Parts: sequence; C-alpha cells; structure tokens
Amino acid sequence: MVPIPAGVFTMGTDDPQIRQDGEAPARRVTLDAFHMDAYEVSNADFEKFVNATGYLTEAEKFGDSFVFEGMLSERVKTGVRQAVAAAPWWLPVKGADWRHPEGPDSTVAHRPDHPVLHVSWNDAAAYCAWAGKRLPTEAEWEYSCRGGLRDRLFPWGNKLQPRGRHYANIWQGEFPVADTGEDGFRGTAPVSSAAPGSSGHRGEEGRMAAWLPLPPTPHCAQGEGKGENPKALGSPASPH
Repeated sequence: MVPIPAGVFTMGTDDPQIRQDGEAPARRVTLDAFHMDAYEVSNADFEKFVNATGYLTEAEKFGDSFVFEGMLSERVKTGVRQAVAAAPWWLPVKGADWRHPEGPDSTVAHRPDHPVLHVSWNDAAAYCAWAGKRLPTEAEWEYSCRGGLRDRLFPWGNKLQPRGRHYANIWQGEFPVADTGEDGFRGTAPVSSAAPGSSGHRGEEGRMAAWLPLPPTPHCAQGEGKGENPKALGSPASPH
C-alpha cells in the first residue's frame, strides 16, 4: 500500500467540463493520513477472494450485467433486445459477470492482471471486508489522484497528452463509435501498465469506474467545518 500524507486540498472545480458530473463548486477539504493500494483490484486478486469465501457477485446472482456494446461479439450483440435509454451503448447481457466480462463467450483467463469488472458496490464492500480494508472516500480518491498538484485538470498536469504521450487508459477517437486504441489498449489494461503518479499509485485516473463508500457529493455544502476530514462509514483506516 502507498502512504498518503495528511493535508488540505481544493476538491472539485468551479469550471466543470460536464456540469452534470457534480464536480462544482471547488471547496477546501482537510484529510488525515491514510493508505491506498498501489494498484486497482485485479481479476487474480478477486479470484483469491472468491476461492477463499465462495462469494457470488450480484451479477452472477442476477444472471446478467451491462456491457459496452463495442466490446461484444456479434453473436452476443444480436441476442440483446434492450439498451439504456440515456446511454444506448450500454447493453444488458445475460451471462456477463466478472469471469465473463464481455458475455458468456468471453473469459478473464488470459488477463489475470486486468482490473476486475462487473463488481457491484456490495461486492466491492465484501471484498474490502475480507481484505481488512475499505473503500476510499470521494475526497481521499481525488486527493490521492492529484498527488499534491494544485489547480490541474489531470493528475499529471493540464495537457491530456504531454509530449504526445498517453498517461491514462482512456478513450481515443469518436465516442462511442470508434476507439482507436492509441494508448495501446481497447477496454481494460493491466493494472501495472500506467506509470505511477506522484502519490505512488497506478491507474486510478484511467478508464475504469470505481466505487466509493457513499454517493459522490455534488454541489457540496459550504461553510466552516464542512470540509473537515470527511470519513467513510465505520471501517479500517486503510482504503483500497
């Protein structure tokens, strides 16, 4: 795990690129010291948890999960009859789960070092409890990703591609039509593929969404003490 020192930082922004994301307004937040895992939880990590506990994820119990349509085989795609109205590129796929992230004809056998997918909030909390850790708060996550840099758009600075290099596994091309994969990957990437940030962790600012212990806090209340060390629900001091 990577130690993150206590400190004060400006969370969010007064100039959000997508206002619906709820990153405004900027507010000062004070945090105690904590630890973060250096890497995202991989398929191999999650498999150890499952083998030790016999845990079934919610996707496995429900029998389906949502998959980005660009990652599906044509055979699987032709069997899908629904989509998310506001985001039609997300399709409900029967048999999609952490072992079969692109549906029943896919496998993680050849990518044990890629981040685990199709993990619900309850699944993530169960994994953390087994590991003796917890989910990071929204403030801890952003503070860790920023790595001490102030007033920057990205963890490495203000340019998406400094010196023409890709610093995170994100979409290149016209979303959601074509991902050119200029960063070397389409979909997920190995958890160790990103260069470590100034905090020492890798990949937290990449393509994968992540769970927090509480819902994000858009339009955070302002005032004395409002940003004093927000905590996760009662759990150990070391988040994942």
